[in-house]
Amino acid sequence: MVRTGSLFSQLLYHFPRTEFAALVKKHGAEKHAKGFTCWAQFVAMLFCQLARADSLREICNGLAACLGKLVHLGVRKAPNKSTLSYANQHRPAALFEDLFWTAMKRFRSNGKLGARKKKFRFKNKLMSLDSTTISLCLALFPWAKFRRAKGGVKVHVLLDHDDYMPSWVLITEASKHDMTPARSLSLNPGSIVAEDRGYNDYTTYGRWTAQGVFFVTRFKSNAVYKVEKELSVPSNRNILVDQIIRLTGNKAEEKCPFPLRRVVVWDSRKNREIELLTNHLEFGSTTIAAIYKDRWEIELFFKALKQNLKVKTFVGTTENALRIQIWTALIAILLLKWMHHLSRAGWSLSNLASLLRMNLFTHRDLEEWLHEPLGTPPLEPAAVQLSLSGPGFGQPGGSLVRRNG
Repeated sequence: MVRTGSLFSQLLYHFPRTEFAALVKKHGAEKHAKGFTCWAQFVAMLFCQLARADSLREICNGLAACLGKLVHLGVRKAPNKSTLSYANQHRPAALFEDLFWTAMKRFRSNGKLGARKKKFRFKNKLMSLDSTTISLCLALFPWAKFRRAKGGVKVHVLLDHDDYMPSWVLITEASKHDMTPARSLSLNPGSIVAEDRGYNDYTTYGRWTAQGVFFVTRFKSNAVYKVEKELSVPSNRNILVDQIIRLTGNKAEEKCPFPLRRVVVWDSRKNREIELLTNHLEFGSTTIAAIYKDRWEIELFFKALKQNLKVKTFVGTTENALRIQIWTALIAILLLKWMHHLSRAGWSLSNLASLLRMNLFTHRDLEEWLHEPLGTPPLEPAAVQLSLSGPGFGQPGGSLVRRNG
């Protein structure tokens, strides 16, 4: 007998209904609702991500094709296209944002997201700051004007390198400069932030240094500075220069009046020099270079998000619908990251996402499937017919005899 729900229903177990109902009440998301619940909307949008449905029609038809299996998802019937579209347009995207952070907190507290790949000797919190641009058709998304004939939004992310998942996410119009929302970040003293050259802002660097927050970034090629001290360079390494400097450019010294460090690294793969700037004066130069190299993990996060989930095409054209789809994509990548950490099959995240897409309504134990995804699913029991035998139906001595066939 099949004693497990589908893989999709087992993934939904990680979102307790009482917790979800509390978030719905907090945001008043079901005010004036007439039958179509926020839970049904969440199930439909998560199905959109995990099944990579391209349209409202595919979402609704995909769920309708599994109508006999929807009850175990907490959904009575598949939604209509117009109903789902209206819900995505009017129900607050903040509900799904809060759901993501609530689930993230629970997964992190239970240690379900894995550990840092590269081990550093320091105990500081290491994070990466970057953004990715999602291009949009300006005719369909006129509110997201980016360039003269192009629209777009930006997803700004602060990635925690303890588990390579976000600690901060902000969705803005693509025209907003990367550093503008980053200025509002509140970081703990001792944290290390690795970032690209687009985040160069001497005022922010001065504030972070005064607060005890460290940064590692690319040095601007036109920066003006003076060298205060030459530091020794380790032999047989890719470090070319290690210096203590002070900024001397126009108003730069006023914005960041602290000694900084310039480290030049040789990139043998591309045959070029990489100039790094940091306010950490104690770490070795090779550690500074390794910290900046580990920043590549945030690029891999964006790559996984865009390649495996639906964040480049959208099933709604309003800003609220787009935000709901991005937040459900982040919820889906959280589930994929957890399953990837749990699995012993040794497959890539993209292979996991594609095989899950084809097995969402397969009835197998989730952990068994993760360890042996190509195994045979349990067989459904053969139909058994009950036949009557004995002196006669309804007469004393009559009995039911179980016969197969």
